[in-house]
Amino acid sequence: MNAPVDVSFFARAAKPLTSYRKYWAARFGTARFLPTSRAEMRALGWDSCDVVIVTGDAYVDHPSFGMAVIGRMLEAQGFRVGIIAQPDWHSAEPFKALGRPNLFFGVTAGNMDSMINRYTADRKIRSDDAYTPGDVGGRRPDRAAIVYSQRCKEAWNDVPIVLGGIEGSLRRIAHYDYWQDKVRRSIVVDAKCDLLLYGNAERAIVEIAHRLAAREPVQHITDVRGTAFVRRETPEGWFEIDSTSVDLPGRVDAHVNPYLMVSEQAKANGATCAKEDEAQAVAAQAQATAAPVHFVPNPAVRLKPPPRERSVIRLPSYEQVRADPVLYAHANRVLHLETNPGNARALVQAHGEGTTARDVWINPPPIPLTTAEMDHVFDLPYARSPHPRYADENGSHDGATKIPAWEMIRFSVNIMRGCFGGCTFCSITEHEGRIIQSRSEDSIIKELETIRDSVKGFTGTISDLGGPTANMYRIGCKSPEIEAACRKPSCVYPGICPNLNTSHDPLIKIYRRARALKGIRKILIGSGLRYDLAVQSPEYVKELVQHHVGGYLKIAPEHTEQGPLSKMMKPGIGSYDRFKQMFEKFSAEAGKKQYLIPYFIAAHPGTSDEDMMNLALWLKRNGFRADQVQTFYPSPMATATAMYHTDRNPLRKITRDSETVDIVRGEKRRRLHKAFLRYHDANNWPLLREALKKMGRADLIGNGKHHLIPTYQPLTDGGYQSARRKNSTPVAQKQNPVQSAQPAKPVKPARGRILTQHTGLPPRETGAARVKPARKAK
Repeated sequence: MNAPVDVSFFARAAKPLTSYRKYWAARFGTARFLPTSRAEMRALGWDSCDVVIVTGDAYVDHPSFGMAVIGRMLEAQGFRVGIIAQPDWHSAEPFKALGRPNLFFGVTAGNMDSMINRYTADRKIRSDDAYTPGDVGGRRPDRAAIVYSQRCKEAWNDVPIVLGGIEGSLRRIAHYDYWQDKVRRSIVVDAKCDLLLYGNAERAIVEIAHRLAAREPVQHITDVRGTAFVRRETPEGWFEIDSTSVDLPGRVDAHVNPYLMVSEQAKANGATCAKEDEAQAVAAQAQATAAPVHFVPNPAVRLKPPPRERSVIRLPSYEQVRADPVLYAHANRVLHLETNPGNARALVQAHGEGTTARDVWINPPPIPLTTAEMDHVFDLPYARSPHPRYADENGSHDGATKIPAWEMIRFSVNIMRGCFGGCTFCSITEHEGRIIQSRSEDSIIKELETIRDSVKGFTGTISDLGGPTANMYRIGCKSPEIEAACRKPSCVYPGICPNLNTSHDPLIKIYRRARALKGIRKILIGSGLRYDLAVQSPEYVKELVQHHVGGYLKIAPEHTEQGPLSKMMKPGIGSYDRFKQMFEKFSAEAGKKQYLIPYFIAAHPGTSDEDMMNLALWLKRNGFRADQVQTFYPSPMATATAMYHTDRNPLRKITRDSETVDIVRGEKRRRLHKAFLRYHDANNWPLLREALKKMGRADLIGNGKHHLIPTYQPLTDGGYQSARRKNSTPVAQKQNPVQSAQPAKPVKPARGRILTQHTGLPPRETGAARVKPARKAK
């Protein structure tokens, strides 16, 4: 079966990845694992590396890990690539482990932003790191991309540094930093890298590598899409557009017009001029008796806008957005308006003043990969395993050296990239874009067969067949012209765009073909489901529910109230209800007991205390008890983060008096919003009682079926143990006030009543035979 031909505008807009002439070092062949030491280099016959990739993650040679994708991509182009994974950053010596790279250092903090990886939403240090052997925290520095870049410069000052990964993508302009509670400069300035590659960077990294190999100075490589760099001034031949002409942030003080009358100038400044006012009154009286004069445009004069490919939008400077929240919200809005590769213009933002002033120049986003190019990327010779250096004495990665992030995706297959949902709190769109890039059926089936035949420990179950969103495979705009011109941040909010092709037929087809493979017993869908899209195809919901749900299905309504949902750009809870009806109907038809696991966010911008109270009531009515609570985490560059920092809504035009957003700040209010999600936890009841009384809702406090929390208070330890490592929910005891003040031991739930990790639903039915108790002898 041949891969479908891409009809998108983007399919013909870039040089194919496989069209480059291979570099001479291709003669060395393919490495089982990219080398991480001089000894491994010598075994391959190498005397040096052309590219050295420095990463904050352990080296796992799998297409879900960025360092492996970029490394294998460059290897396929003929370059010798080495990996320095999780180096000790306290000196430059570990960065010299593979010698001086011939072309450049590739630097990435890893698959996750290093600050989000290290700190919780409450800014507390995590003790674990899923991308490190043994799940051990502290193996990478804070702001790893900056630290690694500086150490690479110390190691070899003359070697170009190409920075990539999600940490760089989300910090390409001046951005609000949640951990320091201030606006920081673009990471291009702080890291002092030569080039920043944002988004999925295969196309850019291949072009840059070949140009550097051809001895082109890195300072001359300024025309590659998806890159950012520092330059001193706008080059000749470019049209510079002030961003305030794109989206006016409020009153702008214009230059004085020398042709204005004195009184007009005075009025503009809030004053008057008596003589001119008198003369103007006489003129107005004369005009009232004369015929009106109308001005019409001259059809012979047509003003053409400057060409987009030679236009650059100047954002407010770093100093301006740092000092003025309104200008920050404006800059964030303009950045998101310029994200469609079909019509985006370059952006520029000044950093510094006077002789130290320099511009951070951001080229338009990269052209999405075609289906053939996606197949090429995923068909590269990955070992699909962590590097042998992490193995234990038995050569296994399943014990103390287990890497949880690899374990999670070990038996999963990524079938697409991108997301057009546009959720304001999510970073997928900022990094991968909103154009869906899908693999062919043959490529997906080939990977499934590879897992079945060669991945150690495979038992016949595929843990996921999805991507950023489970059900966007081969979904996109019906019109290539509209797709290339559209500037909407979401294709499914406030409703599904009429130009969006919502057919799930290609996904149904790949599901059926995949589960028909010999040796594949079960295929689960672990990616998040866009349920408002799924209900457009009842056939897909039936296919999913009856064949690909392992007892539970995760979906994310995020909230029930319209206020926060409008700031998230998420559908109303009615869409969830429609999907739930379908889910239960098709589960019943299949004779299966299956449950939905809805996820919700606490403390998101635009959420009032009343919104959280109503969500808690909804949870109780529907019998949900959330053990794991997700609190809003302001990641750099996200639209919701701009709301958090500025109190403004960048989803609408920004003005000085534009809509303000209710922001949940301060530890006490954030704890309250989390407490509403965990209304069943006795440790939260005192806080909830106090809040409900202040809100005038003391009627929700009582011991009846319809009350939110009871009047009695058990003796508890006042703390909260996450269910992250313990799959049960202790039940608090009622205590007599005269009893000892010692904390009561939790009562073990009755048999069959142990609650699930997230929802309080009954245990998963696995189909395993139940052992009946032996009968007593008569």
